Amino acid sequence: MITDSELVVLMEDQEVLKAVLKLKTDFLTSEMDFIHIGDDDFVSLVLLTPSIGIALSNNSISLYEELMLNRKARKLSRGSYFLKIDPISPAVNYLISNFEVWEDRFYDLIKLMLHTTLKDSPVISQAFFNKDARTGKLGRDILNAPYIFVKFLGFLFVEDVEDLLNKRGIEQAELKKVKYIGEKLGIAEAPVFQDFVESFELRELKRR
Repeated sequence: MITDSELVVLMEDQEVLKAVLKLKTDFLTSEMDFIHIGDDDFVSLVLLTPSIGIALSNNSISLYEELMLNRKARKLSRGSYFLKIDPISPAVNYLISNFEVWEDRFYDLIKLMLHTTLKDSPVISQAFFNKDARTGKLGRDILNAPYIFVKFLGFLFVEDVEDLLNKRGIEQAELKKVKYIGEKLGIAEAPVFQDFVESFELRELKRR
């Protein structure tokens, strides 16, 4: 799970901060109800986009998925969920209702945040995308992957980092969405992401 402290470190990069402020301004221009949302809470909202996209891949969000989204939102909320007014939950509901408008723009920001951490070390970045580094075993490849990528992978696509090593069922539409998001984030060719995609077990579509 990505922590609020790690978000602070990510936003110390001026390119990331500039992109966050630009996108936040555009978002608030469209919906002034969230004028008081902080930069950190806005980034938290952005990072929930893949989870929302996967949940919406079957055209509705189940109660379980709704609870999962709320748990993730609160963990990134920097303690603001102790206040009477939760700054993220209303924004999450708005994003769900207007998902097609913001989805790709939010993915672009996540991509920037992720690749900014990799570009700081070309050696690590080259190894990360090197097909020869793939062992074919997800657990081993996760252990060898950059720390921040594992944190991103765990938060963006499953409930927690620990779930990366557990057996996970997925519906066909959800798996298609995972692959789409991987393409949008520029990680589809990363061996560890490919292992991750192949580790899912397809399950039948459930009624919602």
